[in-house]
Amino acid sequence: MSIEVHILGSSSATPIFDRHPTSQLVRVLHHTFLVDCGEGTQMQLSRYHHKAAKISHLFISHLHGDHYLGLMGLLSTMSLQGRKTPLYLYGPPGLGEILTVQLMYSESRFNYPVHLVELQGDKPYTLLEEDRFKVEAFPLQHRIPCYGFRFILKKSNRKLNKSKLPENLNLLQIGALKKGLDLFDDKGNILLHNKDVTFDPLPEVSYAYCSDTIYTPLLSEWLRDTHLLYHESTFTTDFAERAKETFHSTAAQAAKIAKDMKVKKLILGHFSARYKDLSPLLEEARSVFPYSFLGIEGQVFTVNQELK
Repeated sequence: MSIEVHILGSSSATPIFDRHPTSQLVRVLHHTFLVDCGEGTQMQLSRYHHKAAKISHLFISHLHGDHYLGLMGLLSTMSLQGRKTPLYLYGPPGLGEILTVQLMYSESRFNYPVHLVELQGDKPYTLLEEDRFKVEAFPLQHRIPCYGFRFILKKSNRKLNKSKLPENLNLLQIGALKKGLDLFDDKGNILLHNKDVTFDPLPEVSYAYCSDTIYTPLLSEWLRDTHLLYHESTFTTDFAERAKETFHSTAAQAAKIAKDMKVKKLILGHFSARYKDLSPLLEEARSVFPYSFLGIEGQVFTVNQELK
């Protein structure tokens, strides 16, 4: 089992140097999620051979254009292509009004259900949860309301070692073994030690997406031990004052968050148009946190759920 992060766009503000505004495809189990939808996202989906029809949930971090201006086009294309399955759309207050106005003046409608959920609150909370995974939202500090997202592949049940299982176990006993319980007879005597007939469970793994935000140590408290982190790194430290003024982060600040959070790997992104060559950003981040990588479009980052 794994979480896959496909980088579709990594530019801030504007398309430039063959970089596109922010967007990522995240795959967890049988679900395909789209995180942010900057201008040109549907073209990037096509370029990297991803089918928009497979997207079940779409998350918009905030309402600056480089994070959502591709949304209406993508939703319209899904409708033109005959989509019938529901789409779950998460975004800050105002997103529903933006879509309604565009549909009203174009005299259009979607041919499939769109369920809009408004993001809210000043602490992390669960947006979506199933037996094996969940998605959390958490507030960031930007000029307008902005949220990050954390995708969690939960710890698995214990797996049965069928070669060591006795015959004629009933369903209740099998279920108890999967939950890590020992089996006892009616008199309380041990029948089976769980560890003798099962494999260890796969550990929980997670990916956190930190969109536009000024440097805030709160992230280290909220997202500690996240395995893979994407954190905006718009500027180098030379432009630290500019980053502060615009509520963005430097590559060094992103790396400090990764170091403090004790993550295993950091993805840098949301690069300013002033940088054609991204190596200064990478060098700055690696001087603080060696396991830093550029979020280059087309790249895939994977978090594997493996036994240690």
